[in-house]
Amino acid sequence: MEELYREGRIRAIGVSNFYPDRLMDLIVHNNVVPTVNPIECHPFHQQIETQAFLEEHRVQLEAWGPFAEGRNNIFQNDVLRTIAEKHRKTVAQVILRWLIQRRIVALPKSVRRERIEENFNVFDFDLSPEDIAAIAALDTKTSAFFDHRDPAVVKRLGELKRPT
Repeated sequence: MEELYREGRIRAIGVSNFYPDRLMDLIVHNNVVPTVNPIECHPFHQQIETQAFLEEHRVQLEAWGPFAEGRNNIFQNDVLRTIAEKHRKTVAQVILRWLIQRRIVALPKSVRRERIEENFNVFDFDLSPEDIAAIAALDTKTSAFFDHRDPAVVKRLGELKRPT
């Protein structure tokens, strides 16, 4: 990848789901620092420390699963609903605005036109420091899906791709 980058055949190199220790290992042993690192990031798993590390190394955090794929009843969460009502927005719009204000890229998935349009309608309001603090209190610092550092999980995921 670095050779392609040096030749100008690609403009950036990215990684995915790299925790800070693995990313530092990559940085130390290569010449090109990745541009982006998509990781799980949503109100229940906010990745505050990881974001600081990525910013320090000029790697853009991209939130995959910004809506936690609906887990933990995210769209019915009282804190998020209260903030949404205050701003006359949806919970999804509040989450996207929260990520934007944290300088995190979010690419929410939707196939429904009205939701796609709704997801773009997040630039006409700002969350207050009180809103941000209320959302910060939702952080469990735990994945809503699985632990990427658990060897048993990594093995199980690796075996999913193996032909039988």
